[in-house]
Amino acid sequence: MTSHTIKSVLQKAQAKLIEISDSPALDVELLLAFCLDKNRSYLFTWPDNTINEIQLAQFNDLIEKRLTDYPVAYLLGTKAFWTLDLLVTPDVLIPRPETELLVEIALQKIKDIKEPKILDLGTGSGAIALALASERPNAKITACDYSNKALEIAITNAEKNGLDKQIIFIESNWFSNIIENDYDLIVSNPPYIASDDPHLAQTIRHEPLQALVSDNSGMKDIENIIGNSKDYLKKGSWLMIEHGYDQKTQTLALFENFNYEETSNYQDIAQNPRLSIARKSTL
Repeated sequence: MTSHTIKSVLQKAQAKLIEISDSPALDVELLLAFCLDKNRSYLFTWPDNTINEIQLAQFNDLIEKRLTDYPVAYLLGTKAFWTLDLLVTPDVLIPRPETELLVEIALQKIKDIKEPKILDLGTGSGAIALALASERPNAKITACDYSNKALEIAITNAEKNGLDKQIIFIESNWFSNIIENDYDLIVSNPPYIASDDPHLAQTIRHEPLQALVSDNSGMKDIENIIGNSKDYLKKGSWLMIEHGYDQKTQTLALFENFNYEETSNYQDIAQNPRLSIARKSTL
């Protein structure tokens, strides 16, 4: 009988994934650790340990799914974001490291506000709202999404991370059910991909299309948020929007068109212009 050691199983699986993954070694380590119910360090500490047939079969099934470009996060059912571990399903976008930039800048802008009031538009898994709540337990946060399934995931994540008392979750198509108008900060990572974008044929095709694609070359929802946020912000408060790498100029132009002030843009970890922010006039 063949001995299936951790080292040999990882090597064989990694060779399979080289053609379809940018991180084949990490992928197979995460998936095997999941099947063994261990952390990744266990794999490096005990490379000659053998795995049983049931574990091997489960692992091989996951590798076969990964070979179809199916995201690792959906296979695992979880994704790390900020300092949190979040449940993810195909009903929500997979939180990405790039979005941590929004959290970082948001925390800077509200650092001097004792009890900041925050609105997260299109919360999805709840990643942004939960990260902010974890850093600012005195914040009053409302997180909305028009998808009931997404809200169920977000609420579960809030409960899982002990943050459910800090956030109000509301079913709302952008501002449709938002009635308060005195927010210190509005944040959003809205759909911003054009319907004909070739990236939609790649890995992200497995993620919910309605959370990815927006009309008007990906700008419709961004324009909606910028055009309406002023009615819900306090004077002098901030609006922050994550957008596509090629949408900086259009987004900043919209801020100008709607008479926001102090517009600026920040680059993500890949040095792409990813986050645009602006302030409602103090007048």
